[in-house]
Parts: sequence; structure tokens; C-alpha cells
Amino acid sequence: MTALPLDVDPTRIDVTAAPSRTGCRITVSGEVDSATAPGLRGCLLEVLARPGVEVVELDLRDVSFLDSAGLSALATAHRAAEAAGRTLRMQCGTARAVVRPLQITGLWDVFTVVE
Repeated sequence: MTALPLDVDPTRIDVTAAPSRTGCRITVSGEVDSATAPGLRGCLLEVLARPGVEVVELDLRDVSFLDSAGLSALATAHRAAEAAGRTLRMQCGTARAVVRPLQITGLWDVFTVVE
């Protein structure tokens, strides 16, 4: 599988999807903000809607900025996964740019965060 097409500035965000042992792995790097979050949301929802994809692993370790629009995109994907009976796992590493917004908003305890 190749990178998913995004209608955003590729110098600000990079999103790739690849098959994984359990479903699909999406890797995100760059800034997730009001300009890039809609594209990320669309990609996540598209992957979650694919037949046969039970688990989506979302790697956010290389995200350098995450604002409320990005948090909204992640929350939308989380709700879509739950509604479809699928699993969305997020890998955040120790990146303060991701971990801190998730903790402050309480989403850290809502999402399935794995290391």
C-alpha cells in the first residue's frame, strides 16, 4: 500500500498507510492543525471503513504539533472505530507535542494508547 493522498501541504504533514500484522498501520509526522487535520481525519475514516481492517495502529511519535483540530480528528476517528466495532490504537511515544494535549483534555484516558 502506498501513501494515502492528502489535499494538504506536504511540507507540513506526512501520512502513510501500510498493511500490518493485525490490520493497517498509519504513520503521521509533522503538524496536525486546522489546515492538516481535515485530511488526516478523512484518511483515518477511509481506512477504518475498509473491509477486513479490524485494527488500525496510528503512530503519532513524529507529530511535532497537535492542536484542537487535530484532537477533534482523532476523537472522530475513535468514535468511528468504536461504532464499526474496530480497534484504533495510538502510539505516542514521549512526544510532548502529542502526549500533553491528550492528557490535558482527558483524551489520554479515552483513547487506546500503546507503547
